[in-house]
Amino acid sequence: MNASPATAANAATAAPPHSLPSLAGQAGNVPLTRVSLAYIEPRFMLYLRFGEPARTLRLDHWRRCAVFLPGAMFCRVRWQANDYGTVRWQLMVMQAGTPLGDVQRIPGVRPGAHLLLHAEGENAVRAVLERIDGIDAQGIAAIDVSPAYWRTLANRLAARLPLPEYTAERHAAWLAGRVLP
Repeated sequence: MNASPATAANAATAAPPHSLPSLAGQAGNVPLTRVSLAYIEPRFMLYLRFGEPARTLRLDHWRRCAVFLPGAMFCRVRWQANDYGTVRWQLMVMQAGTPLGDVQRIPGVRPGAHLLLHAEGENAVRAVLERIDGIDAQGIAAIDVSPAYWRTLANRLAARLPLPEYTAERHAAWLAGRVLP
């Protein structure tokens, strides 16, 4: 199929497919990712550690729903306890799906997301939270961190190897790579 030069020029100058202004005109066509959140005082917390939802809906006193635009990065933490103490720690770093991209089915995330990191257990979750705190301490927003870094953390956790720090040099390399065609 041949495209006219004018069409190609318009496509080259158009906003990126994931930008808010370009999605605003297609409100009915935007595939949003909905993430369930909950808080029941001494027993259960399902919350966002980082991420910038486009909107948050309050369903009732205990439940909320965060809505993310395509390509948005976020981290959800699950903590659960019973009468005898903590029974579950879980942390997931995810990226919201794009219109034509594949996603994984994850409970509480509709229609799904790209799972970059899944940490289960107190020690693994605390180690990842320490890395996130280190990223925040450098003045880097966790939503801007390279997806490859989260995958590296997941692989290191699975292999029981030391977790690497996210450095300013690594972040600069990631940002420079995004600019290249």
